[in-house]
Amino acid sequence: MIAPLANRIPLRRWAHQPLVVAVAAMLAAGVIGLLLAAAAGAAPAATMTALWEGMFGSDYAIGASLNVAATLMLVAVGFTIAHRAGLVNVGGEGQICAGGIAATAIGTTLTGAPAAITLPAVIVGAGAAGWLWAAIAAYLRVRRGTSEIITTLLLNFVGLALVLLVVHEPALLRQPVTSSETLPQSEPLTPAAHLPLLGIERSPATIALWIAVAAAVGTAILVRHSALGTRLRAVGLNPDAAARLGLPVQRLRFLSLSAAGAFAGVAGGLLVATAPFVLAEGFSSGYGFSGLVVGLLARGSLSAVVAVSLLLGFLVSGGINLQLAANVPASTISVVESLMIVFIAGAALWTRSWRRSEPASPPTVSPIDTADSTDLAGAPR
Repeated sequence: MIAPLANRIPLRRWAHQPLVVAVAAMLAAGVIGLLLAAAAGAAPAATMTALWEGMFGSDYAIGASLNVAATLMLVAVGFTIAHRAGLVNVGGEGQICAGGIAATAIGTTLTGAPAAITLPAVIVGAGAAGWLWAAIAAYLRVRRGTSEIITTLLLNFVGLALVLLVVHEPALLRQPVTSSETLPQSEPLTPAAHLPLLGIERSPATIALWIAVAAAVGTAILVRHSALGTRLRAVGLNPDAAARLGLPVQRLRFLSLSAAGAFAGVAGGLLVATAPFVLAEGFSSGYGFSGLVVGLLARGSLSAVVAVSLLLGFLVSGGINLQLAANVPASTISVVESLMIVFIAGAALWTRSWRRSEPASPPTVSPIDTADSTDLAGAPR
């Protein structure tokens, strides 16, 4: 009886891995999405065809999906850093808006500078704006004890309102009004601020993907193989114990949440540095909330962040084609994303109950390096 039990435990442990749980949640939510599409009058075959064409039907569709995945990846990387320290950043949307505004201001001002100066300035400026935007919530958290969930959520609406203001106000970033048909948007960024393309024929894919992957790899090394990562982990696991050990708990929390805003701000800057190279109402397209979904699905794993961002990026792009080709409401994708969160929450409860019933065994690795001390989205318990 001992041998079969020993064989079953690794299988059950494998079934609780972040990437496996994320894929299972996406599949389950996808099945429900198909049922909703069928209820809207679309045949399952037509729905699948439209979704596939939107994701992989052309080089343009693939490139657009990769750009979306890069945006989601950056937001999710920031979410993971904050969650490592026990904080929840739900303000990705507002931080994207702050980064987009800063990038537009820089990209429409440095008209005579070379690309070697303009493009880095746009990206750094966007990251700095996102950092400062998240620092508002971080300050309220560490100084006043205000829940960062509430403050970052409310700052989303402020950021969206600021975008509306700057693109409608001629004294700010709105393009010159030459006729009644002039759209409320900024002037195009100078060509020196445009992100280079990946070089795929007839594809809009830019180097944003490589920037996002580099950010994920660098963050993975930081949180797992550096003293700072260990300190963030300690703060997230038990802030009181970390304080007794002499760690600057409040400073680490402030830095982690602000860093999350910086990554989302960079995502906003990359959005406006990609075609059509303007800041317009609704430019963020809900990517901040979708990046939150990626972070929840990844459950603290940076490798899962990369994989889930790619999966969800293609899904979001395919959802746009659903409405065009199969007359399925685009909101169906939002419903699917919401269901993913519900399923992940259920998986976290399932994992917790499984751990309580798991037979005791001698530890083989340090608790700091295991995923067994995390719950939803890899958050320390």
